[in-house]
Amino acid sequence: MALHIADLFEHAVDAVPDRLALIAGETRWSYAELDAAANRFAHHLHAAGIEPGEHVGLMARNVAEHVAAMLGCFKARVVPININYRYVAAELDYLVENSGLVAIVEEARFSPVLDDVLARHPQVRHRVVIEDGTGHWPQRGEPVGFAAALAAQPGGRGFGPRSPDDVFIVYTGGTTGYPKGVMWRHEDVWRTLGGGLDFSTGEPLGELDQSRAAAATAEPLRCLQLGPIMHANGQWGMLLRFFGGHTNVLLPRFDPAEIWRVSEREQVRTMSLIGDAMARPLIEEYERGGYPQARLLTVTSAAAVFSVEVKQRWLRAFPDTVILDVIGSSETGMTGNGRILEENLADKGSLVHLGPQTSVVDDELRLIDPAEIGAIGRMARSGHIPIGYLGDPEKTARTFVTIDGVRYAIPGDWVQIEEGGRLTLLGRGSSCINTGGEKVYPEEVEVALKSHPDVYDALVFGLPDPTWGQRVAAVVEPRAGAEVDDAALEAHLRTRISGYKVPRTVIPVSEVPRHVTGKADYQRARELALTPTPVESETTR
Repeated sequence: MALHIADLFEHAVDAVPDRLALIAGETRWSYAELDAAANRFAHHLHAAGIEPGEHVGLMARNVAEHVAAMLGCFKARVVPININYRYVAAELDYLVENSGLVAIVEEARFSPVLDDVLARHPQVRHRVVIEDGTGHWPQRGEPVGFAAALAAQPGGRGFGPRSPDDVFIVYTGGTTGYPKGVMWRHEDVWRTLGGGLDFSTGEPLGELDQSRAAAATAEPLRCLQLGPIMHANGQWGMLLRFFGGHTNVLLPRFDPAEIWRVSEREQVRTMSLIGDAMARPLIEEYERGGYPQARLLTVTSAAAVFSVEVKQRWLRAFPDTVILDVIGSSETGMTGNGRILEENLADKGSLVHLGPQTSVVDDELRLIDPAEIGAIGRMARSGHIPIGYLGDPEKTARTFVTIDGVRYAIPGDWVQIEEGGRLTLLGRGSSCINTGGEKVYPEEVEVALKSHPDVYDALVFGLPDPTWGQRVAAVVEPRAGAEVDDAALEAHLRTRISGYKVPRTVIPVSEVPRHVTGKADYQRARELALTPTPVESETTR
């Protein structure tokens, strides 16, 4: 037995083979059926000459075949590489080369752009196509259809032993620059992201603990995973539920009306989403009416800001539902979480509790005493952390550092220490604005902006300024039917944040630019701010 993702999934299959594992569109697979599909794909990889340790790209939406392919890669000891299906040719060129792909599993709708890219990457020697009704088909190589690939292989296991040292890689784009491949050991990524540690105590679980709990659970949860499984947030939300024997519900696209219809039809009890980018349109659709009272037990948000104003609306609509705020990154896993109730909402945003292996460090990489209320520093996680970045020793050395003999992952998330061992997330250091010697963290200002009743969404960033070095700027998406009055907005902000944090440049936009994950697209926001020349709001500093 090994602490390996494939083994952990198989333990759950053996514990509850007849239980419903996956609902994805028209596909409804029991644990045994999903296991058989993954086994068939693993055998196909071996038959196609893909060796353990080689890298296979997965470029698909939240469809059943994507899940089976991912699990099949783990079973075959092949490394699945997540590919953002929104990437354009230049980004795909970089990822294919950087990751060393030898094969790709693709939804047919993405074959045209991949044809162009793979003409420059002859090392990719095998393509498997998920037919999706678009009628597209690769024009290069000798691709095989996903259904045909599975049909030609046995559904049993018959795989050799696996190792907890097998490598799991997740590519993360962050908010700027090309994506980075974060390398984990299987055991470490399970301990950190997959429930291998008790998230409240930090105590390690045994390999069979989750599957035994699954067998003892008479009524498993129906869990709607809204984050795309092409990213760490979606993958690990899904895998965590599989390890525990629950039922994952997936949708191929984000459609608020369809999400509420599916939630009612499938009796969804837990929902995982990505901050305001998903939570706001969902709650606004629900408030428009026409949906039965959903019986949600929990709503979990991660990977983006879930603002106070939006949380309040969720709690009004679902007063018996527990909201869980999770902070972390692909380089750290969960570093803190908070259980949100109406009475503990804070104007400044999310207050999350320090995780058991989370620390805060200052600019000189010294550990800050958690009793130092108000201190600002970067979150650091020790214990089960990644090996580093694939093919990038320089970035690895900057992010993974040793302090007092302990190795930490420090990806750059700035936080402020609050009372009771809690943290307020301020934002990534790479997006920190230095204006006249003062540091401004965009997420703090974004929370304040989105608390205004006429503001639907907002992003905050720095622009060059001849006097202050940088000035605070924002793109603001007004609520439907509303117009944001600059003076009223400024007056509102001054009741919530210091004057030097108030944006001096405010640009109204029809839609705030975000990536498919809900993360801010700051590069595009700056482009919107610089062309055409925006109207500036002069503020007193």
